[in-house]
Amino acid sequence: MTDQLRLMAVHAHPDDESSKGAATMAKYVSEGVDVLVATCTGGERGSILNPKLQGDPYIEEHIHEVRAKEMDEAREILGVKQEWLGYVDSGLPEGDPLPPLPEGCFALQDVDEAAGTLVKLIREFKPHVITTYDENGGYPHPDHIMTHKISMVAFDAAGDPEKYPEAGAAWQPLKLYYNQGFNRPRTVALHEALLARGLESPYGEWLERWKEFERAERTLTTFVPCSDFFEIRDKALIAHRTQIDPDGGWFRVPMDIQKEVWPTEEYELAKSLVDTSLPEDDLFAGIRNN
Repeated sequence: MTDQLRLMAVHAHPDDESSKGAATMAKYVSEGVDVLVATCTGGERGSILNPKLQGDPYIEEHIHEVRAKEMDEAREILGVKQEWLGYVDSGLPEGDPLPPLPEGCFALQDVDEAAGTLVKLIREFKPHVITTYDENGGYPHPDHIMTHKISMVAFDAAGDPEKYPEAGAAWQPLKLYYNQGFNRPRTVALHEALLARGLESPYGEWLERWKEFERAERTLTTFVPCSDFFEIRDKALIAHRTQIDPDGGWFRVPMDIQKEVWPTEEYELAKSLVDTSLPEDDLFAGIRNN
């Protein structure tokens, strides 16, 4: 059944697909699974995070085009398909008090209307599994939280022929997962492995901030073995050169340590219409051969 399996990953901005679940997607592509990334916004208001490119007038003036080209390159590296939902990046508001969100941005859209755009794509692609963000957005960026909201509405509505009849024939996805790759157990394991080898860890400050947030631990249900695709993940991430410094913290953990200490990417099963046993090692558990 593998050649019939389809996975949709719903993300807020270009680059999110390469930092969250990219090795998983590359693994499934290698197995013949059809994988589609749905990108909600163009990333127009994302800061240029690579210090080597900051202040470049062409990039600043043409950021939408630049980020679209970066997405094309990452898509080719991962071997996935990709579609834009067409919404405008909300930006990450900063300050106290926080400024209002920009008029017309993704986070200010009507949730049901924006979900209809995703429903249309679900009905066209017919995914068996969808990945998205949890209710906190993974981190509280307004576009990530909005991505969660429309994904939850669309998952349920896509299979209901009375909802969004203009969006095509009903199709019901069978499972929905939250990306949980940035989880505390993984971070602690890598941090301790680096220190045990006498190496510097980039995670010390992260772990201190984790204590400050006092966020409840998420339930990790699914551990997808995909270490053979970590290099592809990193290559796709580096393709988003305005967002990622190739000499930055993302890449400070030696690859052999990553593969040895934590060779999986993690997910939280949020909705399932099939029987499955937890923990899982496959997003399609309960679907394959059924």
